[in-house]
Parts: sequence; structure tokens; C-alpha cells
Amino acid sequence: MQLDVRNLAAIRGEERIFSGITFSLAAGEALLVTGRNGSGKSTLIRTIAGLLPQDEGEVNVTVAARAVPRAAEACHYLGHRNAMKRELTVEENLGFWKSFMGDFEGGHGLAPEEAAGALGLPTLLHLPFGYLSAGQQRRMAMAKLLTVWRPIWLLDEPTAALDVQSEEVFAGLMQAHLAKGGIIVVATHQELGLKNVRGLVMKGFEYAEGLL
Repeated sequence: MQLDVRNLAAIRGEERIFSGITFSLAAGEALLVTGRNGSGKSTLIRTIAGLLPQDEGEVNVTVAARAVPRAAEACHYLGHRNAMKRELTVEENLGFWKSFMGDFEGGHGLAPEEAAGALGLPTLLHLPFGYLSAGQQRRMAMAKLLTVWRPIWLLDEPTAALDVQSEEVFAGLMQAHLAKGGIIVVATHQELGLKNVRGLVMKGFEYAEGLL
């Protein structure tokens, strides 16, 4: 498994947000994307996910030396919004995503009750999503990452609205994903507790990459 980003550039409106972004991640590796507000962190994550068009460059994923036709098919995206219907129960929301996305080759997602249990909320499946607190909603959004297997996690400020204990739980989930051969690209202003993570500092048209 490998994620290759080559000379990526993106435009939002009439403005080029960044250019020349290049990095490669192999199975078990993570990239921490940092930078000031407006430097292009969220745009980079969404572009890799296929949610925004790229102006230049390539995003490629290979599995067992075979190119994946669309890189986004191997990716899970978790952005600022939770992408869950407030009127539906937690179980209905997680069940929808499990059915809609399906597993990528090489892995199997958890049942909704197992995923909720992994986030410490096994008794809330029957409640409408809108009844949950902001922190509980964020943790259930994270449970989507577990209900469907995708080897690449693209995360944009994933720990927003979480307390310290929940941040530690999520750090454990990320480490477990990497241990299974997954790849993580995460944009954040916060420490996430990941070890041997590589760093990408977004500076608009410039960037710096290295081991944190």
C-alpha cells in the first residue's frame, strides 16, 4: 500500500492556494499537516479525497503493486462536519455509511455497535444523532472510520470538540489503524500522540516536510 502525491496544486475561486506539494506514504505511515489558518490544510485534505479538483499534479494509490483507478476509493474522509443526519438514530446513520460505502479490498469494517463501543458510547445507538452532545457527536462521526474499511484516513481537525480522554481514545484508534498497515494524513493544530509521524508545514506556495 502506498499513497503518492506529486506536484499537487489547487485553486479556490480565483486564487491558487498551494502548489508543488509532493510526498509519499507507505503502509503504517502518517503525515501531520500543520500551518496557519488559510495556508491550505483543509484544501489539501479535500483535494486528496477527491472532493475538490486539483489544478496540477497527481494523487495515486497502489495496492500490491496495482494502481487503484481512483485514489479516493481507498480513502476515508472526516472533515469539520460530522456528515450525520440529526433526525436519524446513531445506528441508522452508521448503518447507512456502512451500506453506502462498502469495504475496500483487504479489510472488513465493524458492526455499528462494535464501532460505537470502540469510541466508548455503546449505549447511545438508539438515540437520534441530534440528541447527543457535541463531543459525543464527534466521537460517533469517528465511528464511521471503523464501520467501513478504508486503508487511507484523511482527517481534518478530527479532535475538535473532544475532551482529553476522548483524544487519547482516538489516538489509540489511529495507532491501531497504522499497525494494520493503514495510512493517515491529518490536518490539525493539536498534538495527536502519534509516534514517528512525518510533518508537512503548509505555507501557501511554500512547504517544508520532515520528521517531527
